[in-house]
Amino acid sequence: MSGTNTGVPSVLAHDLPRPVPADELAACPVGDVFRRVGDKWSMLLVILLGGRPHRYNELHRAVDGISQRMLTRTLRGLEADGLVRREVHPTVPPSVEYSLSPLGGSLLEPLSALADWAVRHEAEINEARSRHTDARRR
Repeated sequence: MSGTNTGVPSVLAHDLPRPVPADELAACPVGDVFRRVGDKWSMLLVILLGGRPHRYNELHRAVDGISQRMLTRTLRGLEADGLVRREVHPTVPPSVEYSLSPLGGSLLEPLSALADWAVRHEAEINEARSRHTDARRR
């Protein structure tokens, strides 16, 4: 909703310049967050960590197909964005546990809304894709 609660979605509440300048698009915080949440692994890790903290190897075993390198890169990116906390426990050998930060936890509600929307409209999206594919084949 927009700031005035007029029923206008917030993404439509402001007019975009035409054409949208490339530097403005690159600097947009919304696009930056969408790139993070839209990558292949980030949201899966946020969802897993939303349930409870995990050790690194637990996460690696929980996500089929993710390499150690990609898991490390994704966790570092989520940590850099303030969504994930990394805690090193002083054990021998040291153990590392990952959990959602309060900021990361606040992402669960809008992420859930988007997931609910996708499930609710899955049939419509699949039908549109099918029509599009059929039309392109003609």
